[in-house]
Amino acid sequence: MLTHGFTVDGEGKKMSKSLGNTIAPEEVINKYGADILRLWAISSDYSVDIRISEEILGQLVDMYRKIRNTIRFILGNLVGFNPKTDAVEHHELENIDKWLLHTLQIVTKDILKNYENWQFHLLVKDIVNFCNNELSAFYLDIVKDRLYCSGPGKERRSAQTALYYTLLNLLALSAPILAFTCDEAYWVLSNDILLPNGIEIEESIHLTDFPCPDDSFIDDQLAKTWDTLIEMRKDVLKQIEVMRTTRIIGHSLECEIDIYACDALYDLLIRNEKELSPLFVVSKVNTFRKNENPGDAFKGETFDVYVRKSSASKCVRCWRYLDSVGQNELHPTLCERCLAVVAEYYS
Repeated sequence: MLTHGFTVDGEGKKMSKSLGNTIAPEEVINKYGADILRLWAISSDYSVDIRISEEILGQLVDMYRKIRNTIRFILGNLVGFNPKTDAVEHHELENIDKWLLHTLQIVTKDILKNYENWQFHLLVKDIVNFCNNELSAFYLDIVKDRLYCSGPGKERRSAQTALYYTLLNLLALSAPILAFTCDEAYWVLSNDILLPNGIEIEESIHLTDFPCPDDSFIDDQLAKTWDTLIEMRKDVLKQIEVMRTTRIIGHSLECEIDIYACDALYDLLIRNEKELSPLFVVSKVNTFRKNENPGDAFKGETFDVYVRKSSASKCVRCWRYLDSVGQNELHPTLCERCLAVVAEYYS
């Protein structure tokens, strides 16, 4: 496409080899790498004029970096994880980890369907959106506290289990597109995690099969619950952002929030009370029935929320502002959770 015939650049002008205004493949490879050229080819909708320009290539570089950085983050947080002995059974996973595996199956099915239908540009969107929306902007943002601060116990291993399955699918599904990147990531996964733990590997990611969606991970009721919580999160984050832009706080962990919800939503929040502070990336969440709300709370369609700066002290390990900080004379800068983790695993 780049060396003969016609393509269309980002400004809509015809490009032709005879006119000398084409972009040579070797130029793209030398500047951006071969995977960017592959990403351009497979993300182009071949049912219309194919377009290429420096602006388009720049957008593809951003897409590539998002996928690569997501893979790198997951690999970094699987260090020390043994899939044979550390993987947590599905029924014992944390709810948000179950949600990720549920979502992974849906995305995997969509991508495989687009492969079968030769809709390559659509499967690229599926992969990029999954890395952007479900992973980076949501799950990974929430689970960082558990990965970094909970210690090498079951809570951390639950997140690692979900990340491990996600990485396997993501690498296999992306390999035909990002051939070199995925093969390098598979090499790291194999040499750092799989081989040391006696897990058989293929010589290359390109010798593995596409993943088969696991319907045992599908949980529509759980997904419905998290759909509700995710919509709530959008409104709450907007109120936290107001606090940040007015410089009342510097980070969301400085916040403590009160949520006032009607009966059905109130019951759902109480059932998922453990998930709320990580969900909103704040230090504390208090839940009340809607008829109890103060007059200055933000009023949403289904719930009201009041955001304030916490008056508690900051834990130097997890950065949360909690009343338990300062309660222990030997470790006055640690919260109760971090103190227990340090005492059990690092003392």
